[in-house]
Amino acid sequence: MRIISASRRTDIPAFYAPWLLGCLEQGYCHWINPYDGQVNYVSLRPEDCVGIVFWTRFPGLLVGQARRLAGRGYRFYFQFTITDYPAPLETHKPKLDRAVHAFRALADAISPERVFWRYDPILLSEATPLSYHLQKFEELAQALEGATRRCYFSIIDLYNKTQRNLRQAGIAVRQPSLEERRALIRDLRDLAMPRGITLYSCCEDDLVGEGVEKAHCVDSEVFCRLWPELKVQLPARPTRAQCGCIESIDIGAYDTCIFGCVYCYATSSRQAALERLRAHDPADTVLWRPPEWRGRLLPVGPPDGASELRVLP
Repeated sequence: MRIISASRRTDIPAFYAPWLLGCLEQGYCHWINPYDGQVNYVSLRPEDCVGIVFWTRFPGLLVGQARRLAGRGYRFYFQFTITDYPAPLETHKPKLDRAVHAFRALADAISPERVFWRYDPILLSEATPLSYHLQKFEELAQALEGATRRCYFSIIDLYNKTQRNLRQAGIAVRQPSLEERRALIRDLRDLAMPRGITLYSCCEDDLVGEGVEKAHCVDSEVFCRLWPELKVQLPARPTRAQCGCIESIDIGAYDTCIFGCVYCYATSSRQAALERLRAHDPADTVLWRPPEWRGRLLPVGPPDGASELRVLP
């Protein structure tokens, strides 16, 4: 049994929900390893999955489908990002009122225990100084009070593509000192606690303690707590330094999210993502495949005996 991550690489609920729901109906999908091009079969049958972690800024169709999926035996929780940064940091984000409404509707459908707020990443710039974060976080915590019990955060990591995109957008990011980070997180903790929200520090172990927990964003213990009949122990599989995540299979694809967050490590450019979204086939068993693979059969070996991916025209 594996945990399915859907997905760190893109926003499947927002842009690829019909594809996902189709894959869940047929009980499997494929994903292409972005590093070696290997095609992998992934069972999505409830009995083969510990659960699904959905990552999103807007859950769209999944709000209305959540109870049905739970009734079919699927276990899942959401990592739901709401930061509401100004443009050009977030150029095509959902409007705040729609995002909050969807968040609360999802919590009503499946419980606040299964919808985790991500205020992530924390980015300091001329447009988003420390004072901005205190004001914005308080506003969001108030809006989400009662709809979640957890808030996950991290300080931005400046990967090469992130630095390039920020530079092209004319945004200068400042890396705060450890003392600045600790002071900020203490203030955010004090804003969150009265709202019944606990902070979870993602890949920032120096900020854990004094009411701030270490984050395990993909977490088998969460599944076992929410579904006590589960008895599983999965190995740790960190994705970067100080990551607390457990082993999972991510079924998404890079450069396919069109929200246009310039700090995103998973998207090189919004234009590239738009092109891949246009090339996406909701009836395929893989979220996105390279153009040179269309019209070709891709051999795989799933347990149910199906031996090939569907051919795209």
